[in-house]
Amino acid sequence: MSSDTASLIALEHRFGARNYHPLDVVIERADGAWVVDVEGRRYLDCLAAYSAVNQGHCHPRILEAAAAQMRRVTLTSRAFRNDQLPLLYEQLHALTGYDKAILMNSGAEAVETAVKAARKWGYTIKGIPDGRAQIVVCRGNFHGRTIGAISFSTEPQYRAGFGPFVPGFTAVPFGDADALTRAITPETCAFLVEPIQGEAGVIVPPDGYLARVAEICRSQNVLFIADEIQSGLGRAGRLFAFEYDGVRPDAVVVGKALSGGFYPVSAVLARADVLGVFNLGDHGSTFGGNPLACAIARAALQVLVDEQLVQRSAALGAYFLDGLRGMASPVVKEVRGRGLWIGLELTVAARPYCERLKDEGILCKETHDTVIRLAPPLVITREEIDWALERIARVLSAPATA
Repeated sequence: MSSDTASLIALEHRFGARNYHPLDVVIERADGAWVVDVEGRRYLDCLAAYSAVNQGHCHPRILEAAAAQMRRVTLTSRAFRNDQLPLLYEQLHALTGYDKAILMNSGAEAVETAVKAARKWGYTIKGIPDGRAQIVVCRGNFHGRTIGAISFSTEPQYRAGFGPFVPGFTAVPFGDADALTRAITPETCAFLVEPIQGEAGVIVPPDGYLARVAEICRSQNVLFIADEIQSGLGRAGRLFAFEYDGVRPDAVVVGKALSGGFYPVSAVLARADVLGVFNLGDHGSTFGGNPLACAIARAALQVLVDEQLVQRSAALGAYFLDGLRGMASPVVKEVRGRGLWIGLELTVAARPYCERLKDEGILCKETHDTVIRLAPPLVITREEIDWALERIARVLSAPATA
């Protein structure tokens, strides 16, 4: 079969489960902030694999680290030790200040790990009766698609047809600290929250919200857990988005950009007493913390630091936001975001505009029907943002029926 766009899409439809609704572009190669399809058409990537390639596609330093490690050893399982894991632990501690880390693969696995740690902390440290621990989450959250994660999702589609669900979760409105206070009981062990809700449409909470959350959790002896899988590692213009409120969660979940897009790597970072609840054999993963993953993560983190990508995200994000807010468009309701993480909320369906942007050479994706999410690799330049702004303005100046 030929390898043109139409043939490859037909092949995918024939043999693959249809669980995604991607734009009809088939990417063959990528570099930096740009991708190229099988017909040779070039596009500016304004999604960055949902923030997994903050460092840019195929970053040469991460590629070199991956290739070098592949020639040595890729997997030992955790039945034995490897020389890369301790070095990554040390690097994470130096960068973030957290006492301990536990390595997993996907973001959803790391969320599940944080939930397990929070529950066991509730029983062994806080003294909650066995089997009664409760975790408070926010409405509109996205923490993954495992049975555990969808058990505390409030999105109907994520849950439809997949019950029965895991008990032990209470959902409150995002950005409402008073609602959190009312939801906490003596059996509450943790509050799990995205500092900025990504899948919900890049929803930024009110200033001071996380500071109040931290105070409430501390006063009630409840763990404050931040899911920074998308918002963290520079995406929102700080190393972590919670830094905007000057707080320090008890535990942080990271993933995606932890590997620069080369390999699934995730982690939970926490105080010693939080991860200290795990005993030998309590939790694990065959691939979690493998030497290839650790070598890649070490290089990905070093690139963030050496290339000052967090600072670039802050400066270029402000520039991008200013340009978008200065556009005249009959369909844009709101422009919001932090760093290079931007949501364009429209008054109409966003999908047709994403398809028009694709035709203009810009790849982005709709979320929650009416929001266009823009999240380019942090290596994007001001000139590339200007190029994108010109095309976004042209597309969004068209009426909904055009």
